[in-house]
Amino acid sequence: MFTTRPTLQGTHGMVSSTHWLASAAAMAVLEDDGNAFDAAVAAGFVLHVVEPHLNGPGGEVPLVFAAAGRAPQVLCGQGPAPAGATIDHYRSLGLDLVPGTGPLAAAVPGAFDAWMLLLRDHGTKSLADVLKYAIGYAEHGHPAVERIGETVETVRALFETEWPTSAELYLPGGRSPAAGALLRNPALAATWRRLITEARAAAGPGAGRRDAEIEAARRVWREGFVAEALAGFAARPVMDTSGERHAGTLSGDDLAGYAAAYEEPVTHDWQGWTVAKAGPWSQGPVFLQQLALLPEGFGSGAGLPRYGTAEYVHTLVEGTKLAMADREAWYGDAAGTADVPLRTLLSPGYSAARRALIDPDRASYELRPGSPDGRLPRLPEPAAGPGAPAGAGAGEPTVGRDGATRGDTCHVDVVDRWGNLISATPSGGWLQSNPVVPG
Repeated sequence: MFTTRPTLQGTHGMVSSTHWLASAAAMAVLEDDGNAFDAAVAAGFVLHVVEPHLNGPGGEVPLVFAAAGRAPQVLCGQGPAPAGATIDHYRSLGLDLVPGTGPLAAAVPGAFDAWMLLLRDHGTKSLADVLKYAIGYAEHGHPAVERIGETVETVRALFETEWPTSAELYLPGGRSPAAGALLRNPALAATWRRLITEARAAAGPGAGRRDAEIEAARRVWREGFVAEALAGFAARPVMDTSGERHAGTLSGDDLAGYAAAYEEPVTHDWQGWTVAKAGPWSQGPVFLQQLALLPEGFGSGAGLPRYGTAEYVHTLVEGTKLAMADREAWYGDAAGTADVPLRTLLSPGYSAARRALIDPDRASYELRPGSPDGRLPRLPEPAAGPGAPAGAGAGEPTVGRDGATRGDTCHVDVVDRWGNLISATPSGGWLQSNPVVPG
């Protein structure tokens, strides 16, 4: 196999992300003797600024990482639904589907606390050290990528008529951000500066100041001026994909009660590699199921489909369909009430039975979840109505004119010279998902 791209090698460290400025910020941290975790935090906050159509500070982040010489871990930065987001509450509003945008769709923001926990426990830099890059790009501006303006144009009418705080930021003078034009977010820069100032004051002088500052920043986010702004704004009725205005359920208690948490990854051994993913609260185990569904020695060429052939692609795609069907039927928040039979879903016997469903000559058009341990699969009712998703996105998200989003997100990977590794996928809190919170 030949490529015109060089093989990238080095001894200092490496970064890959979905935006060059996030990669540059992370490399700057590595070059300043920071480790992979410091660099990932810096890149994560830059992504909030430079890819606002893909993620935001009010979103979430699953992280999979391995400190040098240690086993992989997962850091869950996925916030739960607010306590008030009950089925009875939505039905009392005349809804049979959670709107895809607006405050009723909001989970408790998880990204900030997860980044802070990672920085405290595994990083070496101060809060100000890792936030200065995001502050700089928010304050002084960054060249807008083309998709920001395209996304804003898609929801222009919504911003102009219903979400004025978003229009103020993303439609200054009535114009959406042109590709390459400097886009600023001074309010966000001011938020991070104030957070640093309050955290420093709360930490006080003395030994352990770095950790104390980070802990203070977590409290400011959960219980201070940030939490007050988020909970206060969520209480205002806002137009959402239902076509009506609704207030949200996110409260100060929800914010104060949330903390990111470490957990063991889900793993699968495949051809000499141990692949680690986040649990079934994410869709990470789908990839593990895809691997488990492949025939023994797949890709080696020993009597199996040759790489790149139609038979090779067919096997991959049909196995993916089966894994995705199991995701729909069985995945859920295993930390709550969901009973997710992951051990069986990844077992050799179950995988072999599922693999036998693949017709080598015909593509399946059916959704075919399995019955692990003899249990009947449970699938959601087909969505209908104005908030129903329609059409798959490719690459970056497909956005409806009401802000409904389907598609992709952003990402950052870092490895440093000491052998620390991290992979993170910030998401949620898109500019099209909720109005900008004033200030």
